[in-house]
This record gives sequence, C-alpha cells and structure tokens, in this order.
Amino acid sequence: MVFSGPASRCTQPSIVLRRGTWAEVGRVRGDLPRLEDSVMDSSLPCFLLFILIGCLKCSSENENNTRHHDYCVLGAGPAGLQMGYFLSKAKRDYVILERNSGPGSFFNKYPRHRKLISINKIHTGRQNPEFNLRHDWNSLLSDKPDLLFKRVSNEFYPPADAYPLYLSMFVEELGLKVQYGVDIGRIRAVQSDTGRSYILTDQHMSDYTCSVLLVATGLWVPQKIEFVGSDLVEGYESISTNPEDYKNQAILILGKGNSAFETAQSILEKASHVHMLSPSPVRLAWQTHYVGDLRAVNNDLLDTYQLKSLDGLVEARLEKIVIVQRKEQAKKRSDGNKKEKKKLYLSLKKYIQNQGEKNSSEVTGEDLPSFYSDNFSMRKPYDRVIRCLGFKFNFSVFDSSACPPHSDNAKGRLPGVTAWYEGTGTPGLFVLGTAAHSRDYRTSAGGFIHGFRYTARAVHRVLEQRYHNNRWPSTKLLTTQLLSWVLKRIGEASGPYQMFEVLADVILLRGSQCEYVEEFPIQALPQFSSLSGHEISNHGLIVVVLQYGKKKNVDYLGRNRAHSDWSKANESNFLHPVLYYYDKLPTEEEMKLRPKGWALPRPKAIHHIVEDFLTEWDGPVSHIQPLRRFLEHCVKTDLRTFYAESCFRFSLTYRKPPLFCQQGYLKQQGVVDSSQLWQHFDDAGLVPSEHDSGTSGEDSAFPNYLAQAGASVSSGLKLDF
Repeated sequence: MVFSGPASRCTQPSIVLRRGTWAEVGRVRGDLPRLEDSVMDSSLPCFLLFILIGCLKCSSENENNTRHHDYCVLGAGPAGLQMGYFLSKAKRDYVILERNSGPGSFFNKYPRHRKLISINKIHTGRQNPEFNLRHDWNSLLSDKPDLLFKRVSNEFYPPADAYPLYLSMFVEELGLKVQYGVDIGRIRAVQSDTGRSYILTDQHMSDYTCSVLLVATGLWVPQKIEFVGSDLVEGYESISTNPEDYKNQAILILGKGNSAFETAQSILEKASHVHMLSPSPVRLAWQTHYVGDLRAVNNDLLDTYQLKSLDGLVEARLEKIVIVQRKEQAKKRSDGNKKEKKKLYLSLKKYIQNQGEKNSSEVTGEDLPSFYSDNFSMRKPYDRVIRCLGFKFNFSVFDSSACPPHSDNAKGRLPGVTAWYEGTGTPGLFVLGTAAHSRDYRTSAGGFIHGFRYTARAVHRVLEQRYHNNRWPSTKLLTTQLLSWVLKRIGEASGPYQMFEVLADVILLRGSQCEYVEEFPIQALPQFSSLSGHEISNHGLIVVVLQYGKKKNVDYLGRNRAHSDWSKANESNFLHPVLYYYDKLPTEEEMKLRPKGWALPRPKAIHHIVEDFLTEWDGPVSHIQPLRRFLEHCVKTDLRTFYAESCFRFSLTYRKPPLFCQQGYLKQQGVVDSSQLWQHFDDAGLVPSEHDSGTSGEDSAFPNYLAQAGASVSSGLKLDF
C-alpha cells in the first residue's frame, strides 16, 4: 500500500509501507520504537493515526488543486447567471467560471456603437409582473420582484454600458457563486465507474471537474470569410466608432444584419456614400417576426437607398468577390514623398487573372468588372471595406472527447444540441443562451435574453428531474378549472409568449382532474415522460402553443393583415394561441415527418384562438366560447359554469348533474347566494331586467349576446386563481 504525494503539495514526507520495513518507518519518525523491540508497543496505534492524518492532509491538498462541483457553469453572462440563480435557489453545488473581471463582459465592447436593440418597455398600464415580462427584454428571472433592468435604465433602447451594471447587481443581490479571472483553455471528458465527468483546465493549469457542464459562453468569435483581398478588410470588432474618421469617405460594408446596419447608421451623416453587400436581401424583423433580423431602430439607410441619396444595397456571394488595389495608384504625390492612400475596388473572382496569389492586392484595370461592363453597380472605388458578419461559437477549447458537433443550420456557427439543449453526443454537457440558438434559429427568440432566460429555466428543470428526481413543476386542477387556467396563461404568461413555437404548456388529462405543466420544449415531446417525470394517461394531453400564421407573402401593413372573425381563427396571421390535442405522445418519427412549418405533428384535434389586437384573448364570444367547446370535446365533459340555483335544479332533474356542480355545489364549494351578492350584481349592471332576459325559463344572469352565440347556460366568467 502506497501513500504518497508531491512534496510541493504535502508538508509530510512520503511514506512507503512494505513487509519488514517497520524499522525504516521508525527511523523516519525518530520517536517511534523499533518493531523488534515491541511489536505490540502502545505507540503503534498513534503511529497508524499519524499516517492516516498525513494521508488525509495530502489528499485534501491535492483536491484543492482540482476543484470538484456537481455543476460547472462556464461564463458569467446573462445565460450563465440565469442558470446560476436556479442552481442557487435549488441549493445545488455549483460554480460559475468567468475569464474576465466582471459579469457580462461582452457588453463592455459590443455593440460597438453602444446602443442595445432590446426593448425596455417600462410602462405597460399593467401591474402584473408576469405580463410585464412580455415587454421587458433585458431582465433576468428571479424571485425578487424589484430585481429588474429598469433599475439601471429607463430608456426604451438602453445603453450597452447599463447591462454589466445590471448583471453585477443581479450577482450581488442573489449571492451567486462566481469566480472571476478563470480563463478555461481546455475542456475534456473522462469516463469512470461513477459515470461521465468533465475536466476544465484554466490558464494556471488548475483543474475544475464537474458531473454536469453548462456552457454559457455566448458567441464572441468574429465570423470571417476568406476571399481574395480579405486581408484588406477591417473588422467590426476593431473599427473606429468615431464618425469623424469616415468624413467624406466611400464605405463598403459586408453584411446586412444588425451589426452592419448599426455601423452604417453611425456613419451615415459623415460618409459620402455607404454601400452594403451580402448574399441575401435585407430581412426586416417586423415582417419575419424574428428579432434577429433588421430592427427598425437601425434602418435609416433603407430610406436613403430608396429615396436615392447615394447609399445602396447589393447582393453577391462573399466567396466570389475580390477586394483589390490598382497598381497605378502607387504613384508619389507631387508635393512630397508620401504615397497617396490606395483606393479599394470590388471585383469578382472570375475577372482576376492571377488567382494563384490568394491575397494579391495589385491588379490592373483589366481585372475589374468595369473593364467588361461600364454599368457595373459597384465600379467606383472605396476608401474602406468593413466586415460585419456577426459572431460564432468558440469550439477551440473543447478536445475531441467533449466537443459538441457543429449545427446543421446557421452555417455551422453554433453547436448542435438536442431539443432539451444537451450537446449532441456529449451527455452531461448542456449549452445555454445565444450559443443554443440552433434549436430555434430564425424562428423564435432563443438567441436573445428575453428568450433564453426561459430556456435556461427549462434546462434546470430537466436537470432537477434527471439528477435529483424532482419532477417538472405542475399545477393540479379540477377539469372544471381548466378553461379559466388556460385563459389565465394565454393572457399573461411570458415564457410561451417570448419563446413562441418552442416552449409550450402541456395539459395532462386525467378524467375529472388534470395536471398543468408549464413551458416544456415542444420538440422534446416524445421524451416528455423521461424529461418531466410525468406520465401520460389514456385520456391524452393538450399542448398550448403560441404561434404566428403560416401564410407566405403577407402584407403586414396591408388592409387585410389581420382577422377578427373567430370562425376564421385558423387564418390568423399574427401571434395567437393554438391548442393541439393528442390521445398519446407523438413519436420521434412523427416529429420528423410533421408538415412543413408546423411546430407539432398533426393532432387528433386542433383549435386556433383568433388573433387579438390587444393580445389578451378574453372576449366571451370570440375567444372563451369557442375555446370551451374545444376543451369539452377533448375531455368529453360539460365545462360550463353554473350558479347554485341551476346546480340545485340539475341535481333534482338529472341523474348526473354537470361536472361543475359535482365538484362545486354538491361539495358545498359553490358561490353562496345572498341578498348582498345579488345587490352587488344589480348595482354593477350584471343582472338584466326581465324584459332583457327573454323567457323566464332562461338563466337571468346571462346577457342576450351570449344567448345569440349559443351560450345560454354558460356564464363565460374568467375565474381568478
């Protein structure tokens, strides 16, 4: 048996025990008797205790150099801190590792022109904090109602410098465990008898081991494309942000995303003209409903282009362009030895005669498109060419044992993850935040704070079920309460609202009762039971999703852009709730074969709630009545609500009164009739007169317009919980 450790880490000398070497051990200690003098000497137990203490100390000091946690969160940006909050609240063993000296270091530099495009709408006219998060794109989730971004800025488009301040406040007030100055340079996975774990090595060669690795490093590596002359191009990450430096210059910007238009916006007043080039035309966020597309706050150049004021947009594949300088421009100025700064020309690869020299910057007029076409749109030279192509994930820190694959979309800039955000082929490694955007790229808000704060919560719920046997949180309801609960959720819930078509509420039907599971990743529906811990009964399930219409070429500013007729709810173009009913969980094969553009496979029954201008969906006729009919079809039960008098009459005249009466009135849980209550109804104008109520056989508490809609015995009331 060997107990040893490096001398630099252990203060006690290494001791090797072998048969017949007790005398040597005694000489090591000096104060121990020789074994041949007294084998059963009373100091022997003390000697063994000394060895045990020394070994424990040695082991402890070794472990100090390799720190172990159940959860390692890599990155102290908004996604990492959001996960840190959930781990801290659950009292888990975790650490957040950040290479810089403070949280949210990305925002210390980006966006370069220091204005965020995330909405900070403080005044909504509502006091409901859950509803207000629908319009607060910067705050993180916590149990502190005042820990919101509006404490550091009240601007609708806030300054970027405010966000690190908010994150610092978030860390301090919640007491999150963040270690700064830890620059992880290598991540590897190891397999042992206890399972898979990850080892993270920092700049000091110290190791951090964890059972679960949560990568929240975001996207910060500039996206570059190699082409002839790419060495002559300036990068968004290093350009000057002083507009005066572009005075009277001709500028070519590569890219048409928000960073490109942000740059164009800042120099528009000073530059002589600004041209923008990318493979695709501009995609406007208000048309595509994707917040990663061009936002209106940065699109002044569209005006100057369409109103013919020198600026313009051009489409071309960047791999086929060439940025060159002409040889004849290298002449000396007549007034001195200084060389005139060379102009940059845009050419095409097919026109360059000497293509063997990849970054050749010396060409003649015969290498330019204008030599072949005098109407070439970009024939004039430029003073600067700026690359604004966005960012990509940093794969370089992962070795082959731990590296997630490149995503199939987003040109491979993102890591590939499962529907529950676990790296594909890397069990125990989860990707959070912007880096996990491959799951909903160009379809939802998962790449942005107001989206991934909810996906981080979903990942934490997956972790709680998998590693701690804590089921996905749910609300148990009587089936008669289902209608009101659905109305409550679609009217205020921020998670499904922001992460439309990605996170959905799942209703587990169980006869006279049901279970309401909030914000489950719908693409993981085939794995629902294993991920959530909830089983599906033979009564089936309902999935409540918010989604946009699927029509193409809709004029979203045109006269017929919206529908208000509830009978045409399936033609809604704007965000609206859709309910899918399944008698069993969809399979993975069904998910793959779902109709193009659909969030889910074809269900047994589907119900669209017509779009609502106010996004409240509380109209008794247009929203509540059709929804109740659909739910009744799914649960095969009458879900109407009744007053005590009606329940009493049904109990006397029917063998089986409606479920609402069974679960309420017959259990003495209904609304108690009193003269004061009826007087309140009368004062509020809720009780129509005998003339208005029609025949005396109808319930006098229901207005005529409900009767005309076929709801003569349905109150249409929205209960509060």
